[in-house]
Amino acid sequence: MLQAGRSADRMRKLLLLTLAAFIALLMFYLPPEAFSLAGLQQYHARLCAWHAQHPYLVASLFFLTYVLITTLSLPGATLLTLLGGALFALPEGTVLVVLAATCGATFAMLISRYLLRDWVGKRFSRMMAIVDRGMERDGVRYLFALRLAPVLPFFVVNLLMGLTPIAVTRYFATSLVAMLPAILVYLNAGRQLSQLHSLADILSPGMMLTFALLGLLPLASRWLVRLTAIRRTDKR
Repeated sequence: MLQAGRSADRMRKLLLLTLAAFIALLMFYLPPEAFSLAGLQQYHARLCAWHAQHPYLVASLFFLTYVLITTLSLPGATLLTLLGGALFALPEGTVLVVLAATCGATFAMLISRYLLRDWVGKRFSRMMAIVDRGMERDGVRYLFALRLAPVLPFFVVNLLMGLTPIAVTRYFATSLVAMLPAILVYLNAGRQLSQLHSLADILSPGMMLTFALLGLLPLASRWLVRLTAIRRTDKR
């Protein structure tokens, strides 16, 4: 029993070292401009020409790259979403991005659950206590609100949810639905990629407020149902 535990611990450390080495190599070999809006605009025409010649290959590489970046919590998911809007038609881009983002988020959650549990618990102990209470009280409605409301970064939500008992299928489905509105906004902005000056031009304060209100709707509906039930009980 003790030997099995040591073997699992060594395997966990080996996987973590492999992930760290891969991230370091990726950051070393990719040019700095690859993670900027200007760099994306610079290579836009070349990527469009490549997509015209090899549509299925480009779509596959785009999907795999997006999954990898979101799984490893690397910067660049927003830029990739813009690129998806620039390269693909809206229906195709929506399917590719929402599935890739959801798969990556789910893989990141599983890595947190099975490989990084101790580190995440120590690093985000205060946030974890809040998330635990929210999930216990509201379940997937709370996850839905976190995805839409700009309270926590995308990758932090993935890490924290890995420490909750939420089922993988429920996590996948809730994340997919909750991330869709913002993905559609960025895909549409990517259709005018050359005209963008900064990422701040995409989400206005009004748009962010709208997303926050959408995220709060499931929680508000639950509170309304609970309040109605209490009033009915009082009348009896």
